Amino acid sequence: MILRPYDGHKDEHFPTKDLRTYQELGRRGTELTGYKAVSVFHDFKYDPKESITGSGDEWAYEHVGVFGWTTEFWSPLPKAGITEYHFIDWFRDHPVDDEVALLRWNDDALGGRGFVDWKEFDHPQLGPVEIGGWDWFRVWSNAPAELMEAEIAPHADFAIHHALVSPLLRVHSAEALSVGDSTWRVRLVVQNDGWLPTNVTEKAVEKKLVRPVEAEITLPEGAILVTGTAKIELGQLSGRSRATTMTDIMDGAGDATVDRAKAEWFVEAPTGTEVALTARHPRSGVVRTHLTLR
Repeated sequence: MILRPYDGHKDEHFPTKDLRTYQELGRRGTELTGYKAVSVFHDFKYDPKESITGSGDEWAYEHVGVFGWTTEFWSPLPKAGITEYHFIDWFRDHPVDDEVALLRWNDDALGGRGFVDWKEFDHPQLGPVEIGGWDWFRVWSNAPAELMEAEIAPHADFAIHHALVSPLLRVHSAEALSVGDSTWRVRLVVQNDGWLPTNVTEKAVEKKLVRPVEAEITLPEGAILVTGTAKIELGQLSGRSRATTMTDIMDGAGDATVDRAKAEWFVEAPTGTEVALTARHPRSGVVRTHLTLR
């Protein structure tokens, strides 16, 4: 009954900022769903010496540069009042008292239908055997039907939370300043209003998995770009997640301008000319504005 993030084969290969963000997202996920956030690398292992690899979480982080999660839906253990247990080792060995608690929950919550009393059965090949026990598919692999909706609904809220913390590009300001006869300095300032940075993860920057913010000016006929190029790369913009501790703030992560970038062009055009300004980023959206030179 966990939210299972991928968090690196080795700690030294996992950027600190990404680890903190993963932990904060996991904390919120626990608040919304009641599920614990458990590290694949540290805590969710079938063998103590081997971490799980080849998962979708790993691919999302290592090859796309975004935060990935696997939800291990449902467990009857917490419903039976069993809360302190290892997610894998419990199935290898656990107290008899846990079995009693589970059977009591089955009787009280499910009317006893989750466990079939053992009985003798004459198997055509094996001969006399006993059959019975837990209805594994309806009690362990899946939540009982009447409990399913309540179990999965909070995870929609967690998905929505992810969408709400995404980077979000917007225009902070756009202005034109006359610097001479028919010559203008056009300035566009864009800002990331999201919680996450435009790159989403440091891994995306490290592996060059995401393009920078790009600003572009479009001129009408008769207007001339005096210097530079119409398209300007502005790098990545931080989000509000950058300053999570007092140490971060003292190190400069709380600088109020690191979520902004500016692009400037010098344009030769008559007064009254309208120019179009666009900023785009593959993970943060596209924003557009128009500016009249006057």
